[in-house]
Amino acid sequence: MRYNKIRKMDIADGPGVRVSIFMQGCTFNCEKCFNPETHDFSGGKEFNQETIDRVLTLCENENINGLSILGGEPMHPKNIEGTTKLAKAFKEKFPNKNLWTWTGFSFDKELKDKEVLHYIDVLVDGQYVDKLRNPRLKYSGSSNQRVIDVQKSLEEKKVILID
Repeated sequence: MRYNKIRKMDIADGPGVRVSIFMQGCTFNCEKCFNPETHDFSGGKEFNQETIDRVLTLCENENINGLSILGGEPMHPKNIEGTTKLAKAFKEKFPNKNLWTWTGFSFDKELKDKEVLHYIDVLVDGQYVDKLRNPRLKYSGSSNQRVIDVQKSLEEKKVILID
């Protein structure tokens, strides 16, 4: 598994100041994707325990509200194991900070039984669709994408959206 980049202080991908990691590799190839350099699975840098440790160290900063995991596609079968390890380590170390993740996969279809959901606070799901682009949306790019409260959704066994 590989990752593209880590942002030490990101204010665009979730609420507050965050650490963001962009996973490498995606097969969706959405038209007008804002991150096409993350599509090639052989690009970027190796994702390993050192990467996880670096992200966790960056998250120790008291000004950091949480972690955002984006891509590429963090939930792709080639990436989900590493995404799960990072998400679990983050929530174990920082139970009071939030974890946001973006994916083209569907929460209630492809991801419904995945361990990673136990560690994610908010999931933005659905592929970006340029024809449905809406720059007024706060955390997604197109109106088909959903901003999901994952823990409430798991508890209530139905999708609970965040406005």
